[in-house]
Amino acid sequence: MKSINAIQKGCDLHTHTQASDGMNEPTENVRLAYEKGLFAVAITDHDTVSGVQEAMEAGVKYGVKVIPGVEISTMTGGIDIHILGYFVDANNPEFLNRLANLRNTRNERNGKIIANLQKLWIPITMEEVISGLERELKPDESIGRPHIADTLVRKGFATDMRDAFDRYLAQGAPAYAPQPRISPQEACQWIREAGGTAVLAHPGLYGDDKLVRSILEQAQLSGIEVFHSDHNQEDELRYLTLAEEFKLIVTAGSDYHGERQGVVFHGDLGDKRVPEEVLEQLESARGRF
Repeated sequence: MKSINAIQKGCDLHTHTQASDGMNEPTENVRLAYEKGLFAVAITDHDTVSGVQEAMEAGVKYGVKVIPGVEISTMTGGIDIHILGYFVDANNPEFLNRLANLRNTRNERNGKIIANLQKLWIPITMEEVISGLERELKPDESIGRPHIADTLVRKGFATDMRDAFDRYLAQGAPAYAPQPRISPQEACQWIREAGGTAVLAHPGLYGDDKLVRSILEQAQLSGIEVFHSDHNQEDELRYLTLAEEFKLIVTAGSDYHGERQGVVFHGDLGDKRVPEEVLEQLESARGRF
C-alpha cells in the first residue's frame, strides 16, 4: 500500500458525526473533506446510519464521494470490539431495526454508568448529558461514553476527555458498565446482509493481538484498519503483516470525532487516508466473504 503521506487526495474511511458521538453535523465532515482535498470520506457513526443521507447530499454539493458506513459495537473475550461496515444499504429495514436494538442496549448501559458515577458522589444526570449537546436529540441518534465524558469535564470532575475515560469510563474504571453485545461474527453477517463490506476497526486499541488473530480467523472479515490515529509505526507494521497473512484489504481512518475542549479526538479528518483503489476493493467485496 502507498505511504499515507504520499496520498495527496485519498479517502478518510473513519469519521463520526453528531449522529453518534462526533461534534459536527454530517455536512461539516464533508465540507472539511473537501477543504482537505479528499476525494471521498466515510461516515461511520456508532450503531447508526442516521447521518448518511445528509452527508450524501453534502457530497453532491461539494463534489466529494461519501461512503455510507457504520461502526458496530461488539464484544468477544470480554473486550469491546468495533466492526466497520462500508457501502451498507442505509435504508435496509432489517439492518435499521438491528441497529436500533443495539442503541437501546447502549441507552440501558448509559443509565448504569450514570448510576455508578452517582455512587462515587459525582452528581451527574442523563438530562445534563443530553442538555450538553445544546441541540435537540434526534430519535435515531446514539448517546455514548464520550458525551458523558464531556459532561464530566464541563463539571470539573476530569481535566479532559482522556482523563475522564482513564479515571471513570474506560473498561476496568470504577464507573464502567458492561453492555450486552453481539459478537464480531454476527456484526459481519449483518453488514454483509445489508450489502456492505466488514472491516476490523483499530486493532491496536484492544491490547491483545492474540484476540485480534482469533477474530480474524473466525469473523469472516474483508479488511483491517491498519492505519489509525492511535496506531504507531510498530502497530502498522504488525497489522500489515496480518493483513497479508489473512489476505485482507488494508484500510486507514482518522477516527475523527471533532474537537472537544480544544482537543481533536482521535485524529484530524484526513490525517489517515487510503487511495481510490482501496475503495474499489471494498466495493467489489460488498455482501460477500
